[in-house]
Amino acid sequence: MSQDRTNAEAAVARPSGVPSVPGHGGGGGLAGGRQAGGDTERDTRARVARLILEHGPVTASTLGERVGLTPAAIRRHLDALLAEGMIEVRKARTQARRGRGRPAKWFAITDAGRSAFVHAYDDLASSALRFLAERAGDHAVAEFARRQIADLERRYRPVVQAAPPHQRVRTLAEALSGDGYAAAAAKAPQGAGEQLCQHHCPVAHVAAEFPQLCEAETEAFSRLLGTPVQRLATIAHGDGICTTHVSSRSLCGPGAGGPAPEGDAGERSPEPPASATTPAPEKTSHTDEESGRTSL
Repeated sequence: MSQDRTNAEAAVARPSGVPSVPGHGGGGGLAGGRQAGGDTERDTRARVARLILEHGPVTASTLGERVGLTPAAIRRHLDALLAEGMIEVRKARTQARRGRGRPAKWFAITDAGRSAFVHAYDDLASSALRFLAERAGDHAVAEFARRQIADLERRYRPVVQAAPPHQRVRTLAEALSGDGYAAAAAKAPQGAGEQLCQHHCPVAHVAAEFPQLCEAETEAFSRLLGTPVQRLATIAHGDGICTTHVSSRSLCGPGAGGPAPEGDAGERSPEPPASATTPAPEKTSHTDEESGRTSL
């Protein structure tokens, strides 16, 4: 894909003035090296945007340390990203408020900012999967998705298995972050189980058309963690982050999450013989004299 075409398509996908994304496209990004004048500014701003995507919400001081910029320089880039709609200011975290003075601002990526991180091969991947679906059916796309996620599952399994059961969700999140998913683990809002949150999805644009990719990933999470999981939200369907609820292992019976990780499977209780099984009571009906309705 030529640089002109890449720039033209990127301009449609994001507001005017949004910097090119490092690692996606031609010489405008960090991968293409630094150039004089505006290109240097654009490259640095793209790097700041990516750091916010992968580590946000984050403060200006933290960003300045990571990029090696002075407070004045990082504020200039943040102001530009705010004006372009790439990032937004979030309320300060309660635990981060220390001492006197104004609380620090936290910066997070916006939907427009996330869409700027388009992948050069999204169109090609979508076309290939569309062709596969037309020639071999949707089941072939699902099989392809499972095969693609199998490599990730093989790499993560030893790391997740080595962690104590109560730390496996966090360990999986760290492994995903290493592959660019910007993942984090937290307790579920109701206290029953945990949540695995992915702030970035490398295949979001393709998964919007082919949900089999998300389904294969969810199945892999369940196998890795040895407990049922449920996908609550996905970036592919317009949500801010991909959120997966992980059921508490203490509330699940042996094997509840499908094939448990090796060395972690418990023994199943033997099934009672048919003669010892208590038959289910037959449904009977009666009439509510006051309402005249019949209930079961």
